[in-house]
Amino acid sequence: MTIYPAIDMLGGRCVRLQQGDPNKEIVFADDPVRMAQKWAEQGAEWLHIVDLDGAFSGQPRNAEAIRNIAQSVNRPTQLGGGLRGPEQVEAAFDAGIQRVIIGTAAVEQPEMVAQLAKRFPNRVAVGIDARDGFVAARGWRDVTDIPAIEFAQDAERLGAGAIIYTDIGRDGMLTGHNIEATVKIASSVSIPVIGSGGVNSLQDIENAANAESPGIEGLITGMALYQGVFTLREAIETAQKAKATVHKST
Repeated sequence: MTIYPAIDMLGGRCVRLQQGDPNKEIVFADDPVRMAQKWAEQGAEWLHIVDLDGAFSGQPRNAEAIRNIAQSVNRPTQLGGGLRGPEQVEAAFDAGIQRVIIGTAAVEQPEMVAQLAKRFPNRVAVGIDARDGFVAARGWRDVTDIPAIEFAQDAERLGAGAIIYTDIGRDGMLTGHNIEATVKIASSVSIPVIGSGGVNSLQDIENAANAESPGIEGLITGMALYQGVFTLREAIETAQKAKATVHKST
């Protein structure tokens, strides 16, 4: 199972938000590029980047920093936040991003997701950000009446290469990852699912790794890393050991 360290950018800085609220911002670094290099040095296999300014405004706002991360760090990267049109997705790929995450546009323009997934096989993921089991859009501010599981199945039919599932209520709160909800999403589709939100212990990582058989490919962690609850190396080692145990028992 892959551990994805999160790099969330707001106003050019590396931050973490609590439950996606821009008024509950904690700044951890002024240089997101240096933070990306730090995670790469500590063994990250992938980097998870979010343009929070883009998510709130609907237009990418941190293009230069994103390009600098992609070009200065020898690691594959996935990017979400404000990618609501084909030209923005193309610009992200041109900048060196390996995988894009489409959230709001997947809700409002599903045909666009299908077209992009066909043009860029396995490089387009759908971000499912859920509050109380229902999909939220536009920087998590608008909660729809679409059940997260139903949306996951729609995303697979559209050709998405992966799903990033976030429990908004737990994101940035260090209250524990919602493994039950993530497993339900993963069990409802056949494409990889990456869980996010609330990771607060190595036990969370072990639980997700042990549940890899239903399709949980990875886990995103941010606040726990930035606050030193565990190191990235510890997280990666925990995931690898749990995965080895699962494979040995099967």
